[in-house]
Amino acid sequence: MKLPNQSNVDTSEIVWKVDGMTCANCAQGIRNVLVKKGLSDTHVSFANGEVSFTLVENYPVEQVKHDIENLGYTVLSNDTNQPKPRFSTLEKRLIFSAIFTLPLLLHMVLDTPILHSPITQLLLCLPVMLVGLEYFGKSAINSLKTGVPNMDVLISIGASSAFIYSVIGTFFLDPINAHEYLFFETSATIITLVMFGNVIEQRSVKQTGSALRELANLIPEQAIRVDLSHGHEHNETISAHQIQTNDLLRINEGGRIPADGIVFQGDGLVDESMITGESLPIQKTLNQEVTGGTLLVSGNILMKTTRTGKQTVLSGIVEMVRKAQNDKPPVQKLGDRISAIFVPAVLVIALLTLVISMLLGLSTSDSLMHAIAVLVISCPCAMGLATPTAVMAGLGRASKMGVLFRSGTDAEMLAKTKILVFDKTGTLTEGRFSLQQQIIYNEAFRHTVDSLVIALEQASNHPLAASLREIYKGAIPVEIRNVKEIKGIGMQGELSNGSIAKLGSVKVLNQQPNIAHDLYLSIDDALVAGFDLMDALKSDASSTVVSLKKLGYQVIMLSGDRKSTCDRVGQAAGIETVHSECSPEDKLRIIAELKKQGKVAMVGDGINDAPALHAADVSISMSAASKIAIDSAGVILTSGSNLSGILTALKISKLTLRTIHQNLFWAFIYNVIAIPVAASGFLSPMIAAFSMAFSDVVVIGNSILLKLRRID
Repeated sequence: MKLPNQSNVDTSEIVWKVDGMTCANCAQGIRNVLVKKGLSDTHVSFANGEVSFTLVENYPVEQVKHDIENLGYTVLSNDTNQPKPRFSTLEKRLIFSAIFTLPLLLHMVLDTPILHSPITQLLLCLPVMLVGLEYFGKSAINSLKTGVPNMDVLISIGASSAFIYSVIGTFFLDPINAHEYLFFETSATIITLVMFGNVIEQRSVKQTGSALRELANLIPEQAIRVDLSHGHEHNETISAHQIQTNDLLRINEGGRIPADGIVFQGDGLVDESMITGESLPIQKTLNQEVTGGTLLVSGNILMKTTRTGKQTVLSGIVEMVRKAQNDKPPVQKLGDRISAIFVPAVLVIALLTLVISMLLGLSTSDSLMHAIAVLVISCPCAMGLATPTAVMAGLGRASKMGVLFRSGTDAEMLAKTKILVFDKTGTLTEGRFSLQQQIIYNEAFRHTVDSLVIALEQASNHPLAASLREIYKGAIPVEIRNVKEIKGIGMQGELSNGSIAKLGSVKVLNQQPNIAHDLYLSIDDALVAGFDLMDALKSDASSTVVSLKKLGYQVIMLSGDRKSTCDRVGQAAGIETVHSECSPEDKLRIIAELKKQGKVAMVGDGINDAPALHAADVSISMSAASKIAIDSAGVILTSGSNLSGILTALKISKLTLRTIHQNLFWAFIYNVIAIPVAASGFLSPMIAAFSMAFSDVVVIGNSILLKLRRID
């Protein structure tokens, strides 16, 4: 399995866990501040509780931390070895608030004089108000500073209004009728119930991201390092963080492999399903690669590490999934726009509710309760949660099934795709060629053809080059300079006498030959030799194409190979529309024309596919592909050559997009119905607070169900 080398990742990127974000507006407020300060690549996800950015000059990292914490949030330590407390800070606040709120509520059912005393109710409510204002109030004020008011503004105003009104009733109004002005239980219950909803939301959001944590936890905490330097085997148990490159590690049956490496001694069956989605264990023998996080089902091996820590394939997958989950797909922009204007709109509606209720003859207390109910029941949180929770659940599930999305945008684009374009070599076919015949046209080079081929193909990473190197592995390469790959044509190099040798399509010749071959070797554009190759169709290519057609996709093949070969492969795979002998420019033109008909996904794995992969709406690459193709791809199938992974990617992307639409619908409909009901006086503020928390749970629960729904 090959993934982008993690050592090439920009090390100036900073990723922090930030505590205190409660909604999408919180995240937007932090982002606005950091962007104004000049930070680039800034992403803030309140669902993941993460802030990531790229450092710039004149803005030290400590200043960034200060600016975030100045908004009322807490940047958490990155030390993963710190013991986790039993209860989070929010859960402690909830427990404290509940202790004082419960007696306040009991006065409604118990005829105990002390509970009905205004002073007692004030003393019970005051600690809850202080905790609530410290939690919601600070967040509300800081959100106003950023210009993006959040849900906490509504909660703070609602709870404070009930509290202040009750204090006025206690000390400044007729003591005999004071009970008509006392809403201390309303104030405390709003704070406690909303905190309760936030705790449920916090725990539920963690469930949507559980797949990512499961991947990250695949690496065992300890490993057995083996020292053979003294003529005998000495075993030492070490922490996984102490593993270094070229260490020898002992893996016993049933153990997880702690780093990437090769089998140094022994053999065994390895289960790679959690990383590749491949259900069957794979036999690993001497010098074969093993991947950190995979499970040794049977056997015992001694492995030599090649990549550790952040350099491993698993770390690359985890980082890619994390970034994809934090990415905002286009569909989220609607929710963000609504959330940005939602809080000011609700404040206006609440004020109108208060004024209209009083004009209609309702008492001040009833009018105030209606307005507070409007403030409390309104829930931009649900709209903010709709997209990120679905993306986290969907992309996390995809990663466990052997499909990696580079971004949430790629997932949405793939879900909207109508046209699938396949490259031929290494995508529809195995990419492992056998030589059918080699014909010499210039006798002067009869004994050097093999040496010329191996010399030219040493510098290429195309699947065809790998096969040619295997076919001509016994040949001694000739001296050749300035070897380079000409996209869409082949390989070119300069011989010691100054002549130019080329190996590739018919375009390496100065004129059309009389006989067709798969490859041609030329010296100074004159034909030297022709090669006929055979490449077998992948075992699941035909069934995958049939399934795609049944699902309504238009399937097209796009290749630079000669027409006769492409037609044969197309017919075997069941693809009617075949474009052959295409240069990279031809591929770009065809992709551009297809995009006029609908969203286009391109599936490829060769270096010549990179421009077309970039041009498509979404690009899909096999994990065994060239690095440049993987870097160009938005979707990577980690199950190697298994084409059926495309079906999995398409179905998961559609399921994720459908879940996002469902979440946005429920969040929007909830507010459309709830606000008029609250404004009309049919809901008390306490029931409104409970309903607000419930709406978040509905949206998050629907996202969690995405992890359980049948892909088929």
